[in-house]
Amino acid sequence: MVDVVVVGTGNAAFCAAHAARDHGARVLMLEKGSEDWIGGNSYFTAGAFRIAFDSQDDLVALLADPSDERLPRTDVPPYPASAFLADLERLTLGRTDPVLAKILVEDSLDTVRWLRDHGIRFHLQYHRQAYEVNGRFQFWGDLPLGTVGGGEGLIEQHRAATETRGVEIRFDSPVVGLLRDAFGAVTGVVVDGPNGREEIRARAVVLACGGFEADPRLRAAHLGPGWDLAKVRGTPHNTGEGLMAALEIGAQAYGHWSGCHSIQWDAGAPPAGDRIITNRFSKQSYPIGIVVNVHGRRFLDEGADFRNYTYARYGAEVLKQPGALAWQIFDAKTTPLLRDYEYEIPGVSRVEAETIHDLAVAAGIDPAGLEQTVAEFNRAVQPGEFNPAIKDGKRTEGITPPKSNWAVPIDTPPFVAFAVTCGITFTFGGLRIDPQARVLGRNGQPIPGLHAAGELVGGIFYHNYPGGSGLTSGAVFGRRAGVSAAAHAAAVGNRG
Repeated sequence: MVDVVVVGTGNAAFCAAHAARDHGARVLMLEKGSEDWIGGNSYFTAGAFRIAFDSQDDLVALLADPSDERLPRTDVPPYPASAFLADLERLTLGRTDPVLAKILVEDSLDTVRWLRDHGIRFHLQYHRQAYEVNGRFQFWGDLPLGTVGGGEGLIEQHRAATETRGVEIRFDSPVVGLLRDAFGAVTGVVVDGPNGREEIRARAVVLACGGFEADPRLRAAHLGPGWDLAKVRGTPHNTGEGLMAALEIGAQAYGHWSGCHSIQWDAGAPPAGDRIITNRFSKQSYPIGIVVNVHGRRFLDEGADFRNYTYARYGAEVLKQPGALAWQIFDAKTTPLLRDYEYEIPGVSRVEAETIHDLAVAAGIDPAGLEQTVAEFNRAVQPGEFNPAIKDGKRTEGITPPKSNWAVPIDTPPFVAFAVTCGITFTFGGLRIDPQARVLGRNGQPIPGLHAAGELVGGIFYHNYPGGSGLTSGAVFGRRAGVSAAAHAAAVGNRG
């Protein structure tokens, strides 16, 4: 018997474990995969945390190296809670749960401070979220903060913190069911491990084991036709068992079950995440180029907003194209601005040529279609100053779809094309929780002993999401789940 079982080893799970230990609970973490797969989807992230902050000083106080020589030449616009909440409401088309959204936003800065105190190291993401303009580093997209070492570093630091505090982690331990007592309270989990099926008793359980994005059957059933063809950006182990186990005992399904986070992902990437390349299969510099399908036709507004506010839904747009393929195209003016760690990885799906015709032939795009598209695009580009650090309003006119910002003619060889497909990150549908991260039953009441955090929580994201808010959500509600689970465990222990 332990006080709290935490199912999963991603960011949300570790936050739940930290918080439960903070409150005196004995904690056991269970990972479905082998030790090589510790970290769930969090391992595959860039480690970006979206937080509300009122000044650059709020961020500097969080940094592992506050003496960085670039800081005096750095401009980070404030991102107050009102702006974070407005972005969340805007991108979810007003559907985000207002109670959970408010908690996510208002707890974000304090939760990152708490993580810092638990050994998580943060830095400013100069390599991802800033351009150097006139000698100054200008941050854009309201996402300046990330963890040192990205997702891999985040998980390493989490694990080190739990090990020093006596938290046990068991691997190869997939949870396939939940135990309950005669009154309906959750009293542990059923594990189908290497030694067969066993029951692990606990006074409280926290589910933080992700959604169902790695199960092609569930993707097709809930997201729709074609989604079984999507590549999985992260762990292959997020196949929904924890989520389904909760639903089987009467937990309330909640959120956007036909929605997900999906991005433009290198077409040559493996079917599931590669723990060496991790998130570098991403191709996120598309706002400064154009994106076309196999017919050479554009099908989205690459410059609709900063990529932090469009990338999580543009993968779905690629999936709709013939062959679930598209190409991002740049010329010699914009290729120097591409993020090296994404566009220069080993085996990247890259084609280069001196003419648009030859580029199309090499990439397998219809040459006449691409030549026509590029010519029409170039004619439609309006005058203005190109500045990738702001929404510069440099747009096109007279073509569909438009390009609303960062429109520059594609006219300077060599031309480069990168083949992309749809990479799914996580699913939006999940369980309904209350502000204490207790799982609610279909009757609207908390299921005693059951808590949840991370990607299997529904109701926060619909259609889209602000970049970096996934890790923040996992941390905020993981922390709350751990506190709540420890309190429940203590109450049960006192009664027993």
